[in-house]
Amino acid sequence: LKLFAHTNHEQQYAREAMRDQTEKSQLAGRVVTSMDTTITTMNGVLIVTTTGLALWLWTQSMISVGAIALATGLVIRIVNMSGWIMWVVNGIFENIGTVQDGLESISQPVTVNDQPGALPLKIENGGVRFDGVDFHYGNGNGIIHNLNLDIKPGEKIGLIGPSGAGKSTLVNLLLRMYDVQGGRILIDGQDISEITQESLRAQIGMITQDTSLLHRSIRENLLYGNPDATDEQLWESIRKARAEEFIPQLSDSEGRTGFDAHVGERGVKLSGGQRQRIAITRVLLKDAPILIMDEATSALDSEVEAAIQESLETLMQGKTVIAIAHRLSTIARMDRLVVLEKGQIAETGTHAELLARGGLYARLWQHQTGGFVGVD
Repeated sequence: LKLFAHTNHEQQYAREAMRDQTEKSQLAGRVVTSMDTTITTMNGVLIVTTTGLALWLWTQSMISVGAIALATGLVIRIVNMSGWIMWVVNGIFENIGTVQDGLESISQPVTVNDQPGALPLKIENGGVRFDGVDFHYGNGNGIIHNLNLDIKPGEKIGLIGPSGAGKSTLVNLLLRMYDVQGGRILIDGQDISEITQESLRAQIGMITQDTSLLHRSIRENLLYGNPDATDEQLWESIRKARAEEFIPQLSDSEGRTGFDAHVGERGVKLSGGQRQRIAITRVLLKDAPILIMDEATSALDSEVEAAIQESLETLMQGKTVIAIAHRLSTIARMDRLVVLEKGQIAETGTHAELLARGGLYARLWQHQTGGFVGVD
């Protein structure tokens, strides 16, 4: 607010929001008060009318004193029940918005379903093939157009391209977060649309740019990749991810420390680099045959990145790897680089081959190594 000198603007925005909330609360209060007044008046009329009628009938010798007592007792019981019903109805109206928000949060529609009779994925080698894949997000404009890409078992490729080229979309399709609109994606010859999503994602390890942590202990977050891992395996992964320096020092607001400290929205606040090292540890523990890295070291400083890079190279050994990075130096040593542009493969080859061609990759490399401002 101070940097953009918008303090007065935001204060006015807050005042308007509070005024709107106050008006709605006052309206709700008036409605509830009106209903209470109406019910109370009707109950009073019911008691007076019933009691008066009973007394008049008694004076006419048409009913006994016991009937008067019975009628009065029933009326009082009805009045009490109506008051309870009114209280429940008021509670429903007061909380219906909260309930609606909660249902919208937990009742998200399932967009991808397993086919009837879907089989578990069985990986022997780890080869991945995109066969004529088409995909768009529903606006009619394709983001992936007839894409063909073969990734050999154990091959390490880097996906490169400008923002919006389709790199992350391609990874999401492989994870089957979405179904393709055309073509197929095969893993070891198995169409991923015909296998269970659970078994597919169990065989893929992923390090993302934004690491999500649950409001649980550090230990539970680390073991999310492999709940059955031993303490020895856990510590080995922590050391490889260079996370042993900060984990023992963590302490939350309730006095829990180290592995017992809680993280997440209501726990210890970790830096971006610390969160990413937690993610790397989880993937090391998972030890899946296919590894996806989406800006895996984007939140790390140069010193920590250099230390972790060796661990990542150890992690990648024997795995099929797909790495996305805007910082080209982090993936220049991959077996093959695939350059995407507007949902299609613009060029592919090794770092040296792509530089020699002088295409899109060479221009991107020149921008990053030579800077955006010309130097005499």
